[in-house]
Amino acid sequence: MRTIGLQLKVLVGSLLLTTVAVVAVCAGLWWLPFNFLMPGVIAILAVLGLGAGLGAALWARHHITEPVSRLVRSAERLGHGDYSRPLDVTLNDELGELQETLERMRQRLRQTTITRDYLTNVLSSMTDAVFVASPDGIIKIANFGARRLLGYAEEEIVGRGIGSFLDEAEQAEFDLREASNDMRETVFRTREGQSVPVALTGSPIASDDPQFQGVIFVARNITEAKRAERRIRYLARYDALTKVPNRMQFQHLLQQAIARNLRNGTSVALLYLDMDGFKEVNDTFGHAAGDGTLETLSERLTRVVPAEAIVGRLAGDEFAVFLDGLPASQDSRGAVGHLARAILDEVGAAYQLNQEEVFLTASIGVALYPTDAGNVIDLIRNADAAMYSSKQSGGNTFSFYEPAMNAAAEERLMLKSKLRRALERDELVVRYQPKVDLRDGRIIGAEALLRWRIPGQGDIAPSQFIPLAEETNLINEIGEWVLNRVCMDYRRLLDEVQTPPGRISLNLSLKQLRQASFILRCRSVFRRHSVSPAAFELEITETTLMADPKRTLNMLNELYAMGLHLSIDDFGTGYSSLSALQQFPIGTLKIDQSFVRNVGEDESDATIVRTIIEMGRNLGMDVIAEGIESIRHLDFLRSRHCHFGQGRLFGETVTIEQLLALLLQQDAGVIPYASLLPAPGPAHITRSA
Repeated sequence: MRTIGLQLKVLVGSLLLTTVAVVAVCAGLWWLPFNFLMPGVIAILAVLGLGAGLGAALWARHHITEPVSRLVRSAERLGHGDYSRPLDVTLNDELGELQETLERMRQRLRQTTITRDYLTNVLSSMTDAVFVASPDGIIKIANFGARRLLGYAEEEIVGRGIGSFLDEAEQAEFDLREASNDMRETVFRTREGQSVPVALTGSPIASDDPQFQGVIFVARNITEAKRAERRIRYLARYDALTKVPNRMQFQHLLQQAIARNLRNGTSVALLYLDMDGFKEVNDTFGHAAGDGTLETLSERLTRVVPAEAIVGRLAGDEFAVFLDGLPASQDSRGAVGHLARAILDEVGAAYQLNQEEVFLTASIGVALYPTDAGNVIDLIRNADAAMYSSKQSGGNTFSFYEPAMNAAAEERLMLKSKLRRALERDELVVRYQPKVDLRDGRIIGAEALLRWRIPGQGDIAPSQFIPLAEETNLINEIGEWVLNRVCMDYRRLLDEVQTPPGRISLNLSLKQLRQASFILRCRSVFRRHSVSPAAFELEITETTLMADPKRTLNMLNELYAMGLHLSIDDFGTGYSSLSALQQFPIGTLKIDQSFVRNVGEDESDATIVRTIIEMGRNLGMDVIAEGIESIRHLDFLRSRHCHFGQGRLFGETVTIEQLLALLLQQDAGVIPYASLLPAPGPAHITRSA
């Protein structure tokens, strides 16, 4: 400030000198008539004073006026948002300090502008619709994705409430407070009046300054996901080949019919049909011809039964038909028998297989509700028993259920008794099915499978004794035994194998999941064997997952927090939705082997498999295909970028000793299943990082 004061004094002095010089000139001109010498002296002094004053003025202009003007112009540029041109700092006085201050301000403003522009570009580049709204839901910013989704210009979106863009049916249930802290599925209405399903996620913006508080809403268009979900749901309920209800849907419809007839006091007739010697058709003419035969059979059944009857495909060449609303006051066996005979006649007509006529027959078993059974399971079981009775009679006939046909039920009861002693007698064994990386043939883990080996009787399939274990509550004890055995085996693998052996998966039933002490027992077992929960994966079926979603979600979250991995087994055969998959901490989808089995021949199964693989990838999950039994299956899955699989193509289930040998072989650099894969080349699927 002292320098500026001095400069101002010089400026004032120069102005005074200039003024004196001007006065002197004027005085000299006035005095000229009176004295010839004095005016000359005065003129010289005036000229010198005028020159000094002008020089001082020019000096002051150069050191004060011009720097101040430059600062003013620079400040004006900053005020108009031009932060690109740096300020020239040339002075060392107070003006120089002011220039430095303005330059620092320009740099900060420029950096802030770059950050703001970057964030704007990020928002504009997002494919999802992004809305920045005030706390009361009024939109302040809408990115390009939002404008593209809704079809409105930005000025038509800004200033409106987020709820105003919802479909009318959704607006009544829309709660801004909940939406601001949650993820939900809703429907937007576009400018053209189209309904677009979206996944809407709200996140509050926390700030001490009220003007910056608000909510960010992100809306993702899930039209394709919804379409895929509907397709999967349809294919999960209806048989892709014959277009009739599959086993699960048929049982569901039969359950509804039983409940309806219970209220009405009427009865239901169930006819269980199985083709005689159908395996010979596949062996002789091929699976394509067999599928064509089943399609024809389905069409014939649908044509011959009454319009109100329901036809379903239960498995393979097994079909079922039920009629409800039959009078309970009279014996319906005559009418049902007449229908069974008509079905046999229709089934017995010639089939064209590879331009040849082939005649086939079937066996039918009939059970009536409520005479023969009071629920779906027993009704199907008794009709099945009657069908086997027809087969034992030579086939091409039908039989009504009789209690004497319950030999299978008696054997089942005996199995229950034997199962109670199975643990004591050490009859349960664990076998392992390797999980294989389909990109390079490496073993990346295994699935633990329980087997029951009765001396002198052979192996009992899990499908036979697991339901018995659940009925008798032995499943909890058996489940804990399996977990202990698998942990012991895994500890052995860790001690003898150099590289990590991968995750071991175990099947988890609904009964086990519902145990109050299940999580505590798991922790205890892992701690006892000094193994990490992260080394294991629990496989849960969709039915188990959706049985009690709220309680199941809490349990699975606890298991996930413990470190356990979770997967959905037999995916595609249940009723879980995409929204459910997003809620549960699921990391792996296992494609059911029923879909994999026919991927090379059935386009519907191939579509399901492709859809599940793509959906799993989009959800960030691993996808494992079960039931790989041929090179055709392997090639199809590899071409669709399914990275993991298991099945008989890689051999039968193995003991822990055999699994250890395979892993040691892999440690030595010999990849167990590399020979099944094509030689590396331009089209080879490489292992991702």
